[in-house]
Amino acid sequence: MCHRGGVHLLLVEDDDAIAVPLTKGLQREGFTVTRVATGTAAIEQASAVDLVLLDLGLPDIDGYQVCRRIRAASSVPVIVVTARGEEVDRVIGLELGADDYVVKPFGLRELVARIRAVTRRTSNPGAGETDVSAVDGLTVDRRTHRAALHDTELDLTPKEFDLLAFLVSDPGRTRSRREILEAVWDPHWYGPSKTLDVHMASLRRKLGDPTRIETVRGVGFRLREGR
Repeated sequence: MCHRGGVHLLLVEDDDAIAVPLTKGLQREGFTVTRVATGTAAIEQASAVDLVLLDLGLPDIDGYQVCRRIRAASSVPVIVVTARGEEVDRVIGLELGADDYVVKPFGLRELVARIRAVTRRTSNPGAGETDVSAVDGLTVDRRTHRAALHDTELDLTPKEFDLLAFLVSDPGRTRSRREILEAVWDPHWYGPSKTLDVHMASLRRKLGDPTRIETVRGVGFRLREGR
């Protein structure tokens, strides 16, 4: 996957006044764009594209449900693009597996930057991707993108897996919030730091023990050893 000319976007937007100029703008930036106006169509076509731009206010299915169903069936990146700007809406969207959350109105340059940041994170695995890390019953396989706890596979979103893989790469080491955002999200991340807290809370729940990942007050987080 590349950033210009090779990224196929699925734009899920029922408002023609927004969808038509946005499609043209994204095409001028070199993206291939398929536009659909319903959640049903989005679910059907999500697996055939590189990234989904998802509006929440759809005529047939609520966008949150669409996000949940896309995430259950595919690891395709999802960026929520919506007028719902309250913190609770952001939290729900990210907990359902969205990779980013952009609030309308927004500038085309901002959206393009977000798209490129997400595609960079998901398209170029690092050299250490073949490594398997195992700590106190927790196993993370970067090559297969799978994680298990005591031989039971964990149902993680792509971002939750990346977060866990980063922490397990050096268990016991305290990672700063900035260090985590730059490594797991993007070196030039400028989104809300709340994003990290939402994903961390969800990851802790799935690990079944919130103390497994410790908060180091004023610094960041670390994965506990010697359990």
